[in-house]
Amino acid sequence: MVRKRGGITPRVWVALCAPFRAAGIVDNRIAVFRNPAASPRAPRQGSIGAPLRAARCGTGEAGVGSILEQAPGGQNAVDAAEIGVRHGLRDDLRAAPGWYWLVSSSALALVFVAVGALLWHLHRSDLEEQRVGLISDVLWVEQNLHFQLGKVEDVLQELGRDSAIDGVSDDLLGARAGLLMRVNPWLVQIAWLDAEERAIRAIPAEIGASARGDSGGVASTNEAFGFARSLGKASWGQPIRAANKEYYVEVYVPQFRGGRLALMTRGVVSLSLLIQQETPWWYTEKYSLQVVDDGGGVLASKSKVDAPASGLSYAVAFDPPGAGLMLRAIAYKTETSLLSNLIGAAIVLLTLAVASSFWALRRHMLRRYSAEAALLEAHAFRKAMEDSLTTGLRARDLTGRVTYVNPAFCNMVGWSREELVGCTPPMPYWPPEESEQIGWLLGSVLAGEAPREGFEARLMRRNGERFDALIYEAPLIDAQGRHTGWMGSVLDISARKRAEDQLRAQQERLQSTARLVTMGELASTLAHELNQPLSAIASYATGSANKLESGSYATAELAPVLRKLGVQAKHAGEIIRRVHDFVCRAEPKRAPCDLNALVDDALGLLDAQARRQGVRVQAELAAGLPQIFADRVMIEQVVVNLVRNAIDAMAGTPLEGRLLGVTSINGDAGVTLSVLDRGSGISAEVAERLYAPFFSTKEEGMGMGLNICRSIIELHQGRLWFEPNPEGGTLFHFTLPHGSGT
Repeated sequence: MVRKRGGITPRVWVALCAPFRAAGIVDNRIAVFRNPAASPRAPRQGSIGAPLRAARCGTGEAGVGSILEQAPGGQNAVDAAEIGVRHGLRDDLRAAPGWYWLVSSSALALVFVAVGALLWHLHRSDLEEQRVGLISDVLWVEQNLHFQLGKVEDVLQELGRDSAIDGVSDDLLGARAGLLMRVNPWLVQIAWLDAEERAIRAIPAEIGASARGDSGGVASTNEAFGFARSLGKASWGQPIRAANKEYYVEVYVPQFRGGRLALMTRGVVSLSLLIQQETPWWYTEKYSLQVVDDGGGVLASKSKVDAPASGLSYAVAFDPPGAGLMLRAIAYKTETSLLSNLIGAAIVLLTLAVASSFWALRRHMLRRYSAEAALLEAHAFRKAMEDSLTTGLRARDLTGRVTYVNPAFCNMVGWSREELVGCTPPMPYWPPEESEQIGWLLGSVLAGEAPREGFEARLMRRNGERFDALIYEAPLIDAQGRHTGWMGSVLDISARKRAEDQLRAQQERLQSTARLVTMGELASTLAHELNQPLSAIASYATGSANKLESGSYATAELAPVLRKLGVQAKHAGEIIRRVHDFVCRAEPKRAPCDLNALVDDALGLLDAQARRQGVRVQAELAAGLPQIFADRVMIEQVVVNLVRNAIDAMAGTPLEGRLLGVTSINGDAGVTLSVLDRGSGISAEVAERLYAPFFSTKEEGMGMGLNICRSIIELHQGRLWFEPNPEGGTLFHFTLPHGSGT
């Protein structure tokens, strides 16, 4: 019989442990990959390292600085990271997609195969164990029935022998036969036959005809009678189907006397009762027991009706009674134990969990490989970019200690990276005379007050040469969002400074030349203007001399004449001063000056030209204008150019319409001067090129006037623009801020 197993078998433990062993293999490999220092070949710096992890902080100056701030030791850590990236990560990226995933996938597949084989083996073992138990139980039942039928044969042999002995009463034989049938209820009849097969006596009498089939149309079993007589031992007959549709078998036990058949004892056995009575109750809880003939027909059975069959069966020969009868047992479907079900379900779930974890891990690792490959490329690109920059990069921590410098900065100042990294203020590239000023700027930067537009500082090369530098500072932010230092971009602007100085000198020479040209164009007008006071002076001097020579003069008469002479001389001197100031070439000198006074001087220079061309000048200058900080000669040159252009623009305007207006006002943006004319205006085509060098609408113009004017105004941080005059002509404006030039 099959016995239930208790506890967890070794096979189950193997199934439980196999997924974890496989997962452990994968985890060990991952641990080695995540921690290169755990690998036998990785005593060097990490292949990806802190500098590369910090690359997630961003790009640009702050991003580069964040990368470098995360590296202990500054640039040395970057080099170590480069070595790790070059020799470690690249190898992992090449190898992992090949053998690593192949080995891991193969291990996982082997886990699945092992678990499947284990479950299949457990199932087959259970089936085999059930089959072995079934065979054992069938053989046990067959032996039990064989024993019972054999015992009946022996008892019938004794009854036959006693019947053949004279002197044994029929009552005693009947009592013994009744006792035998009560002990064995499946023995339904005992009969005694003579040598001619005639019934002598039967207990009970009525079952004989039914068992022999006289009322059921079933053939007699004379063959068994003949076999018993001829063989001289008990013989079993063929199964007989009675009228009640039950099957019986007959056993014939011969008794011989003097070598001749004297008596035949016949026992009739009900197969159904035999199975019902001699099969124990526990057997029917597990199997359905059947007696079948050689054609497969069921002659008798005992089963648990509500139990489904499992399909597992076994049959043995049922001898006695033989005659082709088989004893067949069919096993019921048994419920597996809850513990076995839980263990099997746990094995399946753990296997699926390992598979899903492996797949998720594979996806994660592939994404990580992709990210690290992209990071490797980005790092290589950033390194190449840093090495190719002509801009110096210098990183400092919050205490001012230098943590990183790029090659461009080293070339700029002349000190090597090893000499600069780790330095604290004062730095070796600070000029001694500028050390205090640069230290103050450094303090402003560390306090977070660095100007966004950068600041200029004078630095020193290793050979003592000074150079001008433009420095931009940006905060360094690490991956956790913490401020860890400052990254500075240092530009050597010495060449730009020299170029600006040369350009400024050229502009000054050009402005001086333009003033000389302007004065040359005004020479005839100024000569005529100067001739009047000189002629008056000559006349007053001649008249005064004549009076003095005549001797008849009065002091009261000469005093007014001399005063008029002085006025004309002052007028001539003012004209000469204006010309001298206008054409004088000197270094730009900015000082507080009155814009209205500049306008009066400019209009005084051009008054004669305006009268000659019939232009009426109307000046509306606001009183109380604040002074501007400017170069007087430069601003006067701008006013002269704008007024002359306005006079020339009205050459084709009728005389009655030639009006030139000059106004000054004070506003929030500064002091604004406007010059108005009523000329032909400026077309759209001319407006696009109006400030271009060497472009002029005049036949003899050089095309430099307005270009110089705009340069002068912008030099004073002002603005020059124009707009159409609603009454015809053009309005030119320029604005100078209060305190311009400071």
